[in-house]
Amino acid sequence: MGSGEHRVVVGGSSIQTPRLLLRPWSPADAEAALAIFGSDEVAKWLAPAMSRVPDHAAMRARIEGWLAEAADLEPPQGRWAVGLRDSDAVVGAVTLLAMPPHGVDLEIGWQLAPAAWGRGLAAEAGHAVAHHAFASGVDELFAVVRPRNKRGVATARRVGMEWVGETDKYYDLHLQVYRLRKGELDVPGPTSPAG
Repeated sequence: MGSGEHRVVVGGSSIQTPRLLLRPWSPADAEAALAIFGSDEVAKWLAPAMSRVPDHAAMRARIEGWLAEAADLEPPQGRWAVGLRDSDAVVGAVTLLAMPPHGVDLEIGWQLAPAAWGRGLAAEAGHAVAHHAFASGVDELFAVVRPRNKRGVATARRVGMEWVGETDKYYDLHLQVYRLRKGELDVPGPTSPAG
């Protein structure tokens, strides 16, 4: 990422990056959210296991449930709709939530509508939430990825996370675990020699 790509601005409940606006969900987002959570391509990788949302009414109810839960979340935790700044189109979701079983480890999760894949938007959203968390006093963050989820692994690495192992600790699923510590955010990785 170039230096301009790291610009993250947190204001109230929203987070801005050069290309994205992360903001709280609204029931009016149900149609855009259904393009994400109604997709089999997205739902098969979700951890914790979440079945595909079948229709607009179910998606609206899910968003209303998220909004009701938001009042009980300890800052900096949250759920954000990921919108494109140039069009306001919601193309994804990003979360920062405590993982079971003990609610101590904070997880960054990201999901994008398949039409938005391949542009680095999930990594940009995850990176922005990491900045928000670390500015709020968090020391380390995790991402958990299902085995064979190559896109999830690539995104975790682009956020700056390192693989730390495999576990069955979270969500009763076998998962790959990636971690990012506060001092590691935006630290350039090793470069390959020209050859």
